[in-house]
Amino acid sequence: MVELEITRLSEVQSTDVEWLWYPYIPFGKLTIIQGDPGSGKTMLVLYLAGLLSTGSPLPTEEKNVKHEPITVIYQTSEDGYEDTIKPRLEKFENVDFNNIVFIKEDHCSLTMLDERIEQAIIQENAKLLVLDPIQAYIGQTVDMNRANEMRPLLKNLMTIAQKHQVAIVLVGHMNKGKGSKSSYRNLGSIDIPAAARSVLICGELKNENGIRAVVQDKSSLAQRGKPFAFKFDDEGFKWIGEYEIDVDELLDGFKKLTDKDRAKDFLQETLANFPVKASEMYEKGKNLNFSKRTLDQAKAELKVQSFKEGKSWYWKLN
Repeated sequence: MVELEITRLSEVQSTDVEWLWYPYIPFGKLTIIQGDPGSGKTMLVLYLAGLLSTGSPLPTEEKNVKHEPITVIYQTSEDGYEDTIKPRLEKFENVDFNNIVFIKEDHCSLTMLDERIEQAIIQENAKLLVLDPIQAYIGQTVDMNRANEMRPLLKNLMTIAQKHQVAIVLVGHMNKGKGSKSSYRNLGSIDIPAAARSVLICGELKNENGIRAVVQDKSSLAQRGKPFAFKFDDEGFKWIGEYEIDVDELLDGFKKLTDKDRAKDFLQETLANFPVKASEMYEKGKNLNFSKRTLDQAKAELKVQSFKEGKSWYWKLN
């Protein structure tokens, strides 16, 4: 018989949550980044790993922010380190390859219950562990659709994360169901996203020239972060920043144009070649059913400049 132990909350010391990347990835907890194949989830994680390895500011932070470089354990079973992972990282400006490591699996495949995970975290003093993808690290005998089989694996990772204050990111594919709630499109048991304190969903937007957007679908420790977007091609990775999109649009793969989106297109097209009087822009916008507020918001986001010539104000693209 196990001895009964009781702890009173009066004996518990309150602590603040610490963040690897606020409010998207907390220390000491599990985070899930999931999406369909080609959605850019691995590229996003590699981009973050590169920045973290050098202590560079993360995308949403001020450029003068400084961090201590951290060690990242990046474990993947889908891509080769020699021909895929390192070549991708080499396209980023800020990467310290000494601070990005992986556990060799030549003789024994790694699972979420493997003691080598904690050993590697301790030995390397790692602050970020990535398992990409989730289903490759559950073990051959575990059915990820059965909650009772997944819980011990997730519990082990949660314990390691809390004990060593390391951020653990699980990268996952989503199933092919359409029209269902986002939380039910992950592969496997609903216990998987339930165990995570933050869930990010990546998606490729087919009508936005291959832009990848990310929506925080779950945030248990802070207000949800704003959606953001990035783009990558043969030339490298480009961070776009805050992006207006909801999770349904993201899962559908198509962004619906808002009035502000249309107003931005109008401004870019009209001001493409020369400045135009502000009064004329407002009049044209009115004819297209844009309110003054919508036009002003679009103008501010595009950083359209205003200047005075004679008695008239003009707008021009920055």
